[in-house]
Amino acid sequence: MSVAHYVLGLILAPLLAGVINRVKAKFAGRRGRPYLQLYYDLAKLLRKGAVYSTTSSTLFRLGPLVNLGAILAALLFVPLGGVPAMLHFSGDFLLAAYLLAMGRFAIILAALDTGSAFEGMGASREATYSALAEPVLLAAFIPLGMTVKTFSLSPMLAPFTPQAWEQYWPVLVLLGLAFFIVLLTENSRIPVDDPATHLELTMIHEVMILDHGGVDLALIEFAAALKLWFFCAVVAGVAMPDVTLFTANISVWNEIFAGPIIPLLFSLGGIFTVAALVGVTESVMARLKLVKVPALLTLAGALAALACLFSLR
Repeated sequence: MSVAHYVLGLILAPLLAGVINRVKAKFAGRRGRPYLQLYYDLAKLLRKGAVYSTTSSTLFRLGPLVNLGAILAALLFVPLGGVPAMLHFSGDFLLAAYLLAMGRFAIILAALDTGSAFEGMGASREATYSALAEPVLLAAFIPLGMTVKTFSLSPMLAPFTPQAWEQYWPVLVLLGLAFFIVLLTENSRIPVDDPATHLELTMIHEVMILDHGGVDLALIEFAAALKLWFFCAVVAGVAMPDVTLFTANISVWNEIFAGPIIPLLFSLGGIFTVAALVGVTESVMARLKLVKVPALLTLAGALAALACLFSLR
């Protein structure tokens, strides 16, 4: 079952971008691009060739592959629908976080390998914000592990029972907000970065991949979709209660919801709800100045610290 959930994540991850774009289009009064637009873009890029600069080395070509491989490995630790992930052990959240960091490091090296001043600028900003976001991510996992009495992502992101929600709801709400801020930062979304901008002086992630094209760019875009899926699953796992919370007094529904299909659909609905919230956030907020982003991540760290205090009660 966990293998099927992993494959399901690989298939549906590009759909998250379509949901975000459609939500933003609704706020702007437009129809928006198709939900499957990223699938079309990936198919088009896979049919194109790649052009490599004479100043680049093997690092430039390996960057997209290492990044995609690291994120694929990190997804092995993410549960779905209450079913444990393919790989799970105590402390696996540390490995998942460092795998994401390895993928980011590979893209940064590829950007620096081009010798471009613009890409070097974007790589510098990416490294700076990631250095602030990673401690917040790890700090947010600690109170979550203290809540479930184990430090493995499978039980940490499993749906919480009504009793657990009643006892730990302050911790879960604070951690949901902290993880959501980290999601926006790690995926270069507004208010941290604008994925739709074309001004090199303000771009962060997009400026690092200006020299990539064809298959390499397809790998980067697919890896970005999988990374977004990872963080949406984390936020949904923390914020979404057990489906039985809504059916506790209905015996017929209890029998239906006891099966594996409905909890899976409920978890998928939570992931796409988080993606829709990303679209809402990008529609109602402007991009922050670069010097204001550390304050946003400091807020996320404060929320994680406050959640840790609540978990000690």
